[in-house]
Amino acid sequence: MSTRNREPTNEPQKCVVVGGGIHGTYAARELLDGGISRDELTVVDPNEELLASFREKARACGMESLRSSFVQHLGSEPFSLKEFAKEEGREDELVATVDYPARPSLSLFLDHAEAVIDSYGIDSVHRRATVEGIERDSERYRVETTADSMQAESVVLAVGRGGRYRYPEWATVDGITHVWDGFEPTVGGKTIVIGGGITAAHLACTLAEQGSVTLLTRHALDWAIAEAEPPWINWSHIETNLHTEPPGSKARFEIVQEARNSTTIPPFLYHELDCHLDDGSLVLDQGEITSARNDGELTIQLERHKRLTVDRVVLATGFEPVSDHPFVERVAGELDLERGYRGMPVLDDDTLAWQTAGGENSRLFVTGALASGTVGPLAPNLPGARRASERITEAIDVVDQKVTPDP
Repeated sequence: MSTRNREPTNEPQKCVVVGGGIHGTYAARELLDGGISRDELTVVDPNEELLASFREKARACGMESLRSSFVQHLGSEPFSLKEFAKEEGREDELVATVDYPARPSLSLFLDHAEAVIDSYGIDSVHRRATVEGIERDSERYRVETTADSMQAESVVLAVGRGGRYRYPEWATVDGITHVWDGFEPTVGGKTIVIGGGITAAHLACTLAEQGSVTLLTRHALDWAIAEAEPPWINWSHIETNLHTEPPGSKARFEIVQEARNSTTIPPFLYHELDCHLDDGSLVLDQGEITSARNDGELTIQLERHKRLTVDRVVLATGFEPVSDHPFVERVAGELDLERGYRGMPVLDDDTLAWQTAGGENSRLFVTGALASGTVGPLAPNLPGARRASERITEAIDVVDQKVTPDP
């Protein structure tokens, strides 16, 4: 049942965070560290627990360890995950990586995340609901959810791509599914995995342990140790190489696209892929799919009259752009927020506040992939969560200090 136009049922919040994934949880922890109390903070997410979507996606593709290093996590101290591993006797779960710091196992990362959530009581501020809209209500924002209506001085948009997965035009017949759209990695017959990035590689290796798998890509596999080169972690590098272009501009979009190692596989997966290739459980193929049909058997048609007949096709083809998500478009319209090239939010580079069409900063802040035009190519990842949350917390605190008289 919609709560639109219902009277607010709670005390006004200092901040409402929309989204309880990696970015929303990180932002909540940073805000609590910055002095906001749990009574003043709400994280709205429809899942039963925080980080649920991340857990589900990791399980679906068979991820066993993170791509990022042990210093990238949800805690406030860079080495807290390493200390956690030592205290728990799990240092063997810090996976050694050639020419790169050790990486945590997925289990270690999630257990450390739970420890952070527990120590800050972040789960106690989680409201299980879906945000339907955000409106300006006098000096505050009115956040309408499926559970109730809230007022907040500030809002942090930490939304993911909202279940909007990229399906090619030909993927309309039975037997084709997306890895993150309800796929269960159960034993199957002959399987084609479509994609050339880390998710496709994880999935192909996982399914190759159960049956015959073909990893089909449009191009040769491309290898990169991280999602972007290390300098993009540093804010000074972002200022020098991104902020020199106008916010929301095509130039910024192209810089981010060029700098992000999209559709790449980290070298640590090379050995696993190679082992499956050697034992024959995995085949690499390359080509452009033109059509698919299922008339009792699933057939994939490629260019130059090549056909593949299989039992199932699993897509690892990524997401639709978050900037054109219907919820994002609705909020931008309701609050008269400025949008740039391809719908990019026009953000203040220092605070990540979304600017209004009149050129003023709102009290609605953005983190995650939606903030890539300001935070850079690592915006969707853990380093981006850190950089964004630091600036958002400081901005909220500075504004509060300005409006609150000294005792």
